Amino acid sequence: MNDSKWTWRAVSLVSILATLLLITGFVYAVGDILNPKGEKLLSSLPQETAVPTAAASDEYKILALGDSLAKGTGDNSGEGFVRRTLTALSANEGKAELLGNMGINGLTTTALESKLKEEGVQYALRQANVILISIGGNDLFRGSNIMGTPATPKVEGSKPVPTASANDLTPESLLSALPEAAKRLGSILDTVAKINPQAQVYYIGLYNPFGDIPELLTPGNQAVTAWNNTAMDMINKHSNMTLVPTFDLFDRHLDKYLSNDHFHPNGDGYQRMSERIVQAVR
Repeated sequence: MNDSKWTWRAVSLVSILATLLLITGFVYAVGDILNPKGEKLLSSLPQETAVPTAAASDEYKILALGDSLAKGTGDNSGEGFVRRTLTALSANEGKAELLGNMGINGLTTTALESKLKEEGVQYALRQANVILISIGGNDLFRGSNIMGTPATPKVEGSKPVPTASANDLTPESLLSALPEAAKRLGSILDTVAKINPQAQVYYIGLYNPFGDIPELLTPGNQAVTAWNNTAMDMINKHSNMTLVPTFDLFDRHLDKYLSNDHFHPNGDGYQRMSERIVQAVR
């Protein structure tokens, strides 16, 4: 009799506990339905996303525009700073391609402004991601007639001799071509940026090729410095543009780095220029 009594009590206790467990589970189930709780959300979004690797973006697609320096005049090897820059950027398994060299002997800012309107030039600009520009030397020095008339330069042996009257030797006369030429340079840079806003543009600064001629040293340096400073002001308006200085490379080293025409660099001079350009590109 007593055993039966304790058995029923045990069954009743188990039944009560099971009922309480079911009720508790039901309450939690209802709570999950009414107030769902997912995984904890991130308190903030990632600050940056990893940039996907693209082999094509590592390739330099180079286009050169401008005057005889872009063309490489004076370099007996014919490479100039453009080909030398291409070779350096291609070293150590680098990828570099020359889309074209549009350097033209005697080109001025006026002529380059006009060429930028040509569809072929614009197409080439759009394909490049590195654009090298050399322009302004013909405006500055030819504008002052410091080299005489282009068609009939005075020649001593194989070297043209700079000709200038007393008036030509003043800073004012050398700077006479600067204002209008500088405006055209600004227009050129703006046009290039509009045609291809993604490309990196490198403008090659001017040097004074007459720094070893006493009467031309000071006015020449002043004119070139004024030009380079003006160019820098314009270039600073564009985040994708860089001025590559060359003045210091040639200063007091003209005998080593100028060709026989006493105006254009020789192979060694172009090599120094290309090294400076590669530093800027990389």
